[in-house]
Amino acid sequence: MPVRFQHDQQSNSVYFITFTCHKWRNLFSITDAYAAVYKWFDSLYENKNRVLGYVIMPNHVHALIYFPEMKKSLNSLIGNAKRFMAYEIIKRLEEQKNLTLLEELAASVKEKERKKGQRHKVFEDSFDAKECYSNKFVYQKLDYMHKNPVSKRWNLVTDFTDYLYSSAAYYVKGVKHYDKLFHVNEVLL
Repeated sequence: MPVRFQHDQQSNSVYFITFTCHKWRNLFSITDAYAAVYKWFDSLYENKNRVLGYVIMPNHVHALIYFPEMKKSLNSLIGNAKRFMAYEIIKRLEEQKNLTLLEELAASVKEKERKKGQRHKVFEDSFDAKECYSNKFVYQKLDYMHKNPVSKRWNLVTDFTDYLYSSAAYYVKGVKHYDKLFHVNEVLL
């Protein structure tokens, strides 16, 4: 039986977190469910955590998050976030009557998951979390995520600061697309 990977975590740390839609399907864009990610950010904020940077791509999310105190495990935090985002995505697919995609996501649920009540496979099981040990690493990850929408694979916009579902405009132009976003300089030494 495979063992689920547990991410090490430290309080008073910044983490670069990435999670992906099942089979890299563009579920955020298909359902226009970007607000579901912002709702997760709101819940992080309510628990005194700080979103320092992000990009919500059509099929994955990158986020740079400061955790002053780790009250729950990263696995629990991200697992809960993905579950609630999945509910919203499925609800929107049902409203769109996108039966083909709903059937595909339902068929991808393993028997063990089905017994636990899961009806659709919206996200990949795993996620990536890297603790940012230095300011240099934090800025490297910000640059990487902000440039994602203009990468050769995506080409979603010409200027990366024009991508609406990103913190890039805040860091370059001072324009926030998410009002509870914190600048890394507010957290880093």
